[in-house]
Amino acid sequence: MVDESGVNEAEINESASEPSIFTKIMQGDVPADILYQDDDCICIRDIAPKAPTHLLLIPRRQIPRLADASDADKALLGHLMLKVGDIARQVGVDEAFRVVINNGANAGQTVFHLHLHLLAGKFFDESTLGL
Repeated sequence: MVDESGVNEAEINESASEPSIFTKIMQGDVPADILYQDDDCICIRDIAPKAPTHLLLIPRRQIPRLADASDADKALLGHLMLKVGDIARQVGVDEAFRVVINNGANAGQTVFHLHLHLLAGKFFDESTLGL
């Protein structure tokens, strides 16, 4: 069944049963430029940056999409939001950055393991939110 985001639920369930590329990075099976890690998350540089600073903050727990998070994930989601600010300060972009979460293929999600994009180093305008 395809949901309102245009994603086939079977694809999400199948991807959730196999380790994502992000899980493979966390396990050390795939190399990445790791900037930060703790017991709950990891931050890496995006391999296809859309801004001069483009980082990915990824929870260690593989939640396919933000819409798949539950009440049990509240603390983790809060941790991610606080860490994004800490990491922005760490890399010197805390005065101007954008945080993006894509939920579903039609929203641009290509890896079905929840992750936050931290984008900075260029001018962002409210009118570009839908682009």
